[in-house]
Amino acid sequence: MSSDSADPFYWIRVILASNRGTLMELGISPIVTSGLIMQLLAGAKIIEVGDTPKDRALFNGAQKLFGMVITVGQAIVYVLTGLYGDPSDIGAGICLLIIIQLFVAGLIVLLLDELLQKGYGLGSGISLFIATNVCETIVWKAFSPATVNTGRGTEFEGAVIALFHLLATRQDKVRGLREAFYRQNLPNLLNLMATVLIFAVVIYFQGFRVDLPIKSARYRGQYSSYPIKLFYTSNIPIILQSALVSNLYVISQMLAVKFHGNFFVNLLGVWGDMAGGGPARSYPVGGLCYYLSPPETLSHIGEDPIHAVLYIIFMLGSCAFFSKTWIDVSGSSAKDVAKQLKEQQMIMRGHRDKSMIHELNRYIPTAAAFGGLCIGALSVLADFMGAIGSGTGILLAVTIIYQYFEIFVKEQSEMGGMSTLLF
Repeated sequence: MSSDSADPFYWIRVILASNRGTLMELGISPIVTSGLIMQLLAGAKIIEVGDTPKDRALFNGAQKLFGMVITVGQAIVYVLTGLYGDPSDIGAGICLLIIIQLFVAGLIVLLLDELLQKGYGLGSGISLFIATNVCETIVWKAFSPATVNTGRGTEFEGAVIALFHLLATRQDKVRGLREAFYRQNLPNLLNLMATVLIFAVVIYFQGFRVDLPIKSARYRGQYSSYPIKLFYTSNIPIILQSALVSNLYVISQMLAVKFHGNFFVNLLGVWGDMAGGGPARSYPVGGLCYYLSPPETLSHIGEDPIHAVLYIIFMLGSCAFFSKTWIDVSGSSAKDVAKQLKEQQMIMRGHRDKSMIHELNRYIPTAAAFGGLCIGALSVLADFMGAIGSGTGILLAVTIIYQYFEIFVKEQSEMGGMSTLLF
């Protein structure tokens, strides 16, 4: 059940793994919000969390309970603010049913996340939900059997199905083929090919790394290597950048509705409804939000090159900055890596203990900044090429899937081959 009005959360749905008008409406936002607030409370010493298993279990239990409370709260807010239509029109009974539906769906998501945390699967629940949501979008837009009336007749939403349908129904086969490749406002074959290309490029870049030779300080002849990947901070820069921009869009839209025509509100963003076969959504047509949003098509780049240039500069700069900042915050800077190696009694070959930080500093900040820059550039490329699921979504999905592949290979090697892992 969904309203036809513009979706205010369209921009943030990729990182929240949510879909409008489905049971995954809330996505992973209750898990992320409860985890964030509990970590902040623990970090600010407002609540004391000990190192004992009992204390950790209590903390995790409180986090899950808080997640349930947030799920109920968000469900009530979504319904009462008219996201599914005016509450007075749809009636109290329907409102209550929608709230119960959203709460039960949110509870299942919490339980699935708990299941993975307890070690019954690979990786984290949050990563899995994001990757699944993006992959589902790509598969749906490629093979969707849903029909849309475009004004040129009824067409299938799925790009691959539309190709066969257009070739079968059009008298001029060349025109039908061209339409399947270039049609506007619905997924086309060029979008699908761009998506596959970006997937391949990101996986290729994942293999770029520098192996620093290290040896054991305790045992002679025990040599190893410490890998520093090009994507040193993985998908963190794009998550942080996307979260920042998405929240700015949501705030701007709320202010635009409340204070329509105000000069300062217009300076932040002017919004217009997006027409076409895609999901109903508002789109920035002026102000700061307009210049921080990706151009819709390649023709838009030609029409407003300043918009395209500012968007590229913002994407590359913010991703590089977030990546560089994240290594200091997350404990993966050169100083932290040197400390970890020292604790494991490992030293770099050909370097003294003190010069190890200096040597790591030559690689780690560069890998973080340049890796963030590459992530931003790939996201821009995906947006400009019109890849299905947005540049941010594709990069999140590929990096998460690659992480799962690495975990799978690691578990396989530790447990002695594929047969042991599967049977």
